[in-house]
Amino acid sequence: MDEDEIRRSAALEDRHWWYAARRSLVRSQLKGLPPGRALDVGCGSGGNSAAVRDLGWDVVALDLSPASLEAARRRGLDVLPGDARELPFPDDSFDLVLSTDAWEHVVEDDQVAREARRVLRRGGRLLVTVPAGMDLWSGHDLALGHHRRYERPELIELVERAGFQVEAAFGWNVLLRPIARMRRRHRQGCASEMAPVHPAINAALRLVLWLESFLPVRSSRGISMVLVATKP
Repeated sequence: MDEDEIRRSAALEDRHWWYAARRSLVRSQLKGLPPGRALDVGCGSGGNSAAVRDLGWDVVALDLSPASLEAARRRGLDVLPGDARELPFPDDSFDLVLSTDAWEHVVEDDQVAREARRVLRRGGRLLVTVPAGMDLWSGHDLALGHHRRYERPELIELVERAGFQVEAAFGWNVLLRPIARMRRRHRQGCASEMAPVHPAINAALRLVLWLESFLPVRSSRGISMVLVATKP
């Protein structure tokens, strides 16, 4: 993902339906957990880091991209440059490792998973979101610098192999998946879908994802996948 694409995404994060819904998802997954020390690996422009911080957590935001770090720093976050494959922290440093739509950017995602486990304290939680399903692979993925989209068994195996105990792995953005598949099947070229959206459409899409949170659809495939695991 090049720096210009990162800056475009950062400009959208506070108002775009997808980012807003993802922040709501993160907050819902942390509801009821006692705040502790958290690491956001591949923090992007820091929207999720800020949401976790606002829940009372002591958050460190980490990324390799200068544009991401600059945007996250503007949110008043504790920001560090670093590689997800070799985290600059001692063992057992965090109660939560968050990684939202980052693992697909790294060839050696097995190293990323092992490093997440290493820096977590015993009983610590891993919260990961990734793009789901290679049948949705398109120029959007190429534009964003993805190496893969994940299937549920593949992601679970990756995380368990790193030494985690998986608590949940479920689809997210399920209701919009048929539309995304149809669009990507007919779309030509290599271009990101992350672009400004008309306010009425933006509100409608946020409503769809809000309604989804009440429906029994998590066992279905979504545009994304969410995994929650703990370090035994």
